[in-house]
Amino acid sequence: LPGATAARYKQWIPNTNFETTSNWDKGRVPCARDVVHFEKDKVVSVFVRSPHALTDMYLPLNGEFVLAAGAAFTASDGSWDPGCDSGILLRFADAEHRAWFDPTLWQDVLPSGEPRPSGPIFSVDEERVPCRYDDVIFPPETSFRINTDSSQPVIQLRSISVMGQELNTPSSWAGYLQGPSAPLQFHGNGTLQVTGTGCPDKSGCACGNALDGPRICAALLRASGRQCPEPACQSPLQPLGHCCGVCGATINLDFTPDFDLQKYQDRLVQELLSQPKYAGVQMAISKVHKAQTFLGIMSLSSTPLIQIVLIDDRAGAQAGTAAEQVAADIMDSIAQHGEVLGISSGKMEVATGSTASGQVGIHPVSKITAGTVMGLLFSLLLLGGILFLYRKGKLR
Repeated sequence: LPGATAARYKQWIPNTNFETTSNWDKGRVPCARDVVHFEKDKVVSVFVRSPHALTDMYLPLNGEFVLAAGAAFTASDGSWDPGCDSGILLRFADAEHRAWFDPTLWQDVLPSGEPRPSGPIFSVDEERVPCRYDDVIFPPETSFRINTDSSQPVIQLRSISVMGQELNTPSSWAGYLQGPSAPLQFHGNGTLQVTGTGCPDKSGCACGNALDGPRICAALLRASGRQCPEPACQSPLQPLGHCCGVCGATINLDFTPDFDLQKYQDRLVQELLSQPKYAGVQMAISKVHKAQTFLGIMSLSSTPLIQIVLIDDRAGAQAGTAAEQVAADIMDSIAQHGEVLGISSGKMEVATGSTASGQVGIHPVSKITAGTVMGLLFSLLLLGGILFLYRKGKLR
């Protein structure tokens, strides 16, 4: 659909290339007098860009070398290589722990693979990992090994690009999985599935990583010291899909079929976030599913809504204050133009460095009052009682 949200491209960062210094325990690439050691029980796929002379090399029982044009291995006693002072044993790093659901190992890129320019838009943590309608890129001329352990039965994606080849149909991906490299590159209980289809709804599509949220947060906290950073506000907000509390503002929007997520995001960037006074404010906007509960206990169902998360770079008592001002401007705009934009109601919550503990600002846009809601509930209960009595034969 012309109004459907644009696809996002996420690129895998680490690799298992022979020439990558971080893949060796001594922090350098082996030279002619060195002995290379691959653990015999570790499965590897290794891309080799150039020729290498080595004294000795121990290979794994299960693995592959992918050689670029001109790449080769030759045996040498090292006497001809003055740049290799003393031969030592170099071990290839273990790539088994690199997980699909680790947000630190992915980056947003353009379709060309170039990093996406930094700007006012960011993603909540669950959406930093490839979502079900995203395109995944493994850079050309790189090898990799990735653990796909997941709580989802299937990890759906729009396409996967490997070695410069885009696989964007179920049949092309199935063919790749039957080849020799796939079992060496992907391991774990998660099943990757290529659909070839993008998000069909102009109001956006949920990412689909909620089941693996705990896995994502565990990986993120493990990389940052096993705990969330201490927020400057006393009662931080906890956006859906985000691992740690934030200072700033969140807005939850109820929408109609006329709502267009991409157009609304562009509108907010152009009209608000581009203003000099809001420099340093960042926004995440996406469709999420919020669980509905009865009396705060039993989960009944989930309701789709548009979540806007606003944060800023202010510190101390000013933390979150610029984000709060942007949120207030958004709510004012919704009050005036919400119907035209396809927004039926909204709720804003705020947490800043100057907000007292436990205080949250909530600003409903919906014209339905609490009394009206209670009246509707009472009417439903009354009708239910009448229907019950009618079925029992007490009423005619």
